[in-house]
Amino acid sequence: MEASLSRKCAAEFLGTFALVFSGTGAVVANLQSGSVTHVGISLVFGLVVFALIQTFGDVSGCHINPAVTIAFVVARRFAAAAAIPYVAAQCLGAVAASALLRVLFEPNFGTLGATLPSGSQMQSWVYEFLLTAGLMYTVLSVSVGAKEKGITAGLAIGAVVGLEALFAGPICGASMNPARSLGPALVSGRVAELWIYLTAPVAGAIAAVPLCRIVRGKE
Repeated sequence: MEASLSRKCAAEFLGTFALVFSGTGAVVANLQSGSVTHVGISLVFGLVVFALIQTFGDVSGCHINPAVTIAFVVARRFAAAAAIPYVAAQCLGAVAASALLRVLFEPNFGTLGATLPSGSQMQSWVYEFLLTAGLMYTVLSVSVGAKEKGITAGLAIGAVVGLEALFAGPICGASMNPARSLGPALVSGRVAELWIYLTAPVAGAIAAVPLCRIVRGKE
């Protein structure tokens, strides 16, 4: 039976909370101990995405990313009326996770794993655009309608997230997710560069839609 919109939004809230709490939590823990390492952080993000798709994919589709939800709307796989509640739930989950991490790691919370450019802002914008386009192309290719579910989807999407975090994390933070960047930025007060991570992933995800249609056909 199809889940109600409220249950789907609850799944999106919990999924995004888990993503941000574990992923950015690994960043904060690494700042304190140095034992997680960049490779470990990338693995955490990839593995948690895989686990969440297995957990919530059959309920909400496990978007856990406003850029993915918006791109599904553009691809006509998802109802536009449900997009605003989905995005709101995702952003609230991310902010709640960052707020909890700030409490747990006070006063040494740093930037709470905020995504920040290591070079120019334009460099990071282009990186985030391309990274999210690649991620969204994979999502469109392995999902059914607007639902990411099943072992294949979880493995493929989790692998792309981990891979892109590995090679691009030191350059731009490899967000690929406006909610993942919004939570740490708002709670830590580091918002000057936030526009990059709100606009580039959405633009990249939307750009993946026509690209996927060219390669794979209308659907």
